[in-house]
Amino acid sequence: MSAEAATAAQVRSFVAGRKRRTHLGFLILALVVILSVVVALTSGPIAIPPQRLWALARSTFDGQSSGQSSPGLARDALVLFNIRLPRIVLALLLGAALGVSGALMQGLFRNPLADPGIAGISSGAALAAALMIVLGHHITGVDAALMQTVVMPLAAFLGGLIATMFLYGIATREGQTSVATMLLAGIALAALAMACIGLLIFISDDRQLRDITFWTLGSLGGANWQKVSVVAPMVTLLLGAMPFLARGMNALSMGGAAAFHLGVPVQIIKTVCIVLVALAVGVSVAAAGTIGFVGIVVPHLLRLAIGADYRALLPMSAMAGAALLVIADAIARTIVAPADLPIGILTALIGGPFFLWLLLRRNRNIDL
Repeated sequence: MSAEAATAAQVRSFVAGRKRRTHLGFLILALVVILSVVVALTSGPIAIPPQRLWALARSTFDGQSSGQSSPGLARDALVLFNIRLPRIVLALLLGAALGVSGALMQGLFRNPLADPGIAGISSGAALAAALMIVLGHHITGVDAALMQTVVMPLAAFLGGLIATMFLYGIATREGQTSVATMLLAGIALAALAMACIGLLIFISDDRQLRDITFWTLGSLGGANWQKVSVVAPMVTLLLGAMPFLARGMNALSMGGAAAFHLGVPVQIIKTVCIVLVALAVGVSVAAAGTIGFVGIVVPHLLRLAIGADYRALLPMSAMAGAALLVIADAIARTIVAPADLPIGILTALIGGPFFLWLLLRRNRNIDL
């Protein structure tokens, strides 16, 4: 066998092995998502055994059609379908959005340390949401219902968009992004946003103070079907864009110049990524407050496992992010039951050490 034939055989073997790992990864993640949903449905202050889920679904349908249901099943059905299920669906949506936004940021900045929370994008969105909580009625004059469903998500999106554009502009020069500048700018941006939020806390009343505390710590406790109906179209838009972005992100991983010569509309891809990241972070902050580190943990672990092909990385980041947030929320609901631990605390406890491990692993290779 000639050297060229041997090399071609090795390449085919490598590609086939990568495809097998990718397919296996999709299967494993699908099972993890299903298992996490089942665990979340059955855990909480009111435990519901897994074998009872089907009985609850049947009793709910039969009860609606016949008007009869046992009191125990009716109580469990109320907890399951009106409280627990919308919370799980919201966790799936937001986890997917945060996972994909982290993968997009890491591809945009070509660095695994990029994350919406670390970069200050979440803080920018949180500042906009806090501004609407305290001064929104005076600025817009709308009622509370419209404020919660329209104005606050829009404000959080704009806050995240401004923060993303500022970060990208200050950290990128001649097509090259300095990770040190990115991190330092993100720290400064987050500090400025937290100072402004502190000022808003100082002038807020008791109700507004409770709302701001909810946003800064992060919680899915306010989940309901109305909030799900607002979040779902925005996250669907983000997920629907993944197949169209994958080729461009793969090209960008080789550098802006190489992507341009491959015929990729570099500036359009970057602009779309910035808008989608701001949309994902904005809707997440508006729906559940600041939830950090999902965007850095999920894509980085997947990149280590399956490589950096964005055709697989983006959808798998959505699946893994959804599973992670559902599991974290299930723990938050049960670890201090009947109280509800803010989910942002749990994700920070997971992501903080992981980020430190990433820094140590790079072993002073960060460009300072």
